[in-house]
Amino acid sequence: MTCNASAGTGFVFGSSRILSCIFAPSPGRRERYAGTIDKFGIDIGYTAAAVIVWGVIAPTANLAPGSLAGNYAGASAGAAVGAGIGANALIGGSNQQIALQPLSIEGQTGLNVAAGIASIVLRYRR
Repeated sequence: MTCNASAGTGFVFGSSRILSCIFAPSPGRRERYAGTIDKFGIDIGYTAAAVIVWGVIAPTANLAPGSLAGNYAGASAGAAVGAGIGANALIGGSNQQIALQPLSIEGQTGLNVAAGIASIVLRYRR
């Protein structure tokens, strides 16, 4: 899944960015999602708009359209969540069975220090 994240300023107690995402699980099939990513904890500074590429880990390869919609949460600075999933993975979506693992962040510039709990809310757009 590829998400465009808006630019923003972090404050001592957190930050929020708007997301616009496209999930392409197979050729020709694309799903659009909109949402927000929030960080609670220490988040000080400014970052420009960025593109975040997420690996989607699900119990099946044949997800129904809209299955990624929902709330995701996880530790964003160093704690592992589940076996085989990296430190920044977020768990949520359909029945709390989907993990989003950030694979890369492109175009992120600025000065920012952040640690805490991250959450994402995704809404399916038809």
